Amino acid sequence: MGTWEPGCWSEHGELKVVFVCSPSQISIPDLKTAEDVQWSAPVHHETAQANFASFKTALEDAGVEVIDYSQYLDSQGQQLSSQLINRFFVRDLACVFGKTMLPGEAGTFMRRPEYVQVHQLLDTWFPQAFRMEATNHLKALEFGDVLILNQDVVWINVGMRTSLESVEEVKDRIFQAGFSEIGILSLPRRSDTLHLDMNCNVAGGELMVAKQFVRHFPIHVWTEQGSHYEMPKQFLERHGFAVYWLEQYNTIPDINFLNLDPETILISKQAHKQMLKKHPKMDKKKIIEVDVTELEKAGGGIRCMTLPLVRLK
Repeated sequence: MGTWEPGCWSEHGELKVVFVCSPSQISIPDLKTAEDVQWSAPVHHETAQANFASFKTALEDAGVEVIDYSQYLDSQGQQLSSQLINRFFVRDLACVFGKTMLPGEAGTFMRRPEYVQVHQLLDTWFPQAFRMEATNHLKALEFGDVLILNQDVVWINVGMRTSLESVEEVKDRIFQAGFSEIGILSLPRRSDTLHLDMNCNVAGGELMVAKQFVRHFPIHVWTEQGSHYEMPKQFLERHGFAVYWLEQYNTIPDINFLNLDPETILISKQAHKQMLKKHPKMDKKKIIEVDVTELEKAGGGIRCMTLPLVRLK
């Protein structure tokens, strides 16, 4: 894994190393099967593979080192992994807070095998950073529910896939990693609000893009000294973020994008780019589009498919 160590203090610093996984070689042939596995439409694996190749190339062309974990599994692990249809949604599996990497815990039984596989790899690769023991008492903690706003504050949703008890279990480790605040909110438990990053996302160091309804859900702000409540607008503005409240949106492509650096965003070809660029802070961004349409049918987007390992401050 080279000479670098994991390190991330925001969602918007320059991305240097990212963890991904190619989609499996399994197609979802019809709508009934897709609905049964909670996907939105049938998926053909060759098209999904082509989408992934374009996505990986876009990252590499931007100067990002891309690590596909499926290439590092042993033969037995690859045999299992090749049949895990959601394995390319790596964001949920772990998260780097400063120089500490915490493991997640699957909120649904279907995804547990890939968590085990990835945690074993990370524990081997990064023994100084990865805290395998942090999973001992977790119930559900998927990192699509986490946004590292900056080097001071982390925002977490407790909902369908992340339990409050699990966040309480790891909060001291987040504080020890150097963060001074953790903001907790609880969004409605629906498929379109599955994770925090399906409802809001950081777009550089000064802007949050969010669905309008999020403004009505109070945030419980934790510090090492105590706690208090704030509303999202107050909370975000206090930490330096203007908020672009979206009244209309296509949840996955419009919200689930990835910052490559403070001025550059990797976004789905299906996103409503002109709507996003209506905000003056978004209009100045360099936007790189990539076609991940087939992959998005599985219920997640570009951010879901990437686990940043190194972001510069």
